Amino acid sequence: MAQGNSDIRYLTPIAVDTKKKKYCRFKKLGIKYIDYKDPNFLLKFVNEQGKLLPRRITGTSTKYQKKVAQAVKRARHLALMPYVADLLK
Repeated sequence: MAQGNSDIRYLTPIAVDTKKKKYCRFKKLGIKYIDYKDPNFLLKFVNEQGKLLPRRITGTSTKYQKKVAQAVKRARHLALMPYVADLLK
């Protein structure tokens, strides 16, 4: 006989939406200028190989993604950041 409804078991776990809403950190913090001379900040937008992370992953808006890309290119040109790396982080 049944021992109550508190013992309900599912074959697959119930999916719970815990995804965070992506946001543009530049709009949220009010950052107007992205400094190319700060490689530690720019490393947040680059993966382990040194490639730029896309907008869909970082959540930045189009306007600031272009500015980030330009800042990373300038930092690479001045040798503040590497063009290619094996394990950057």
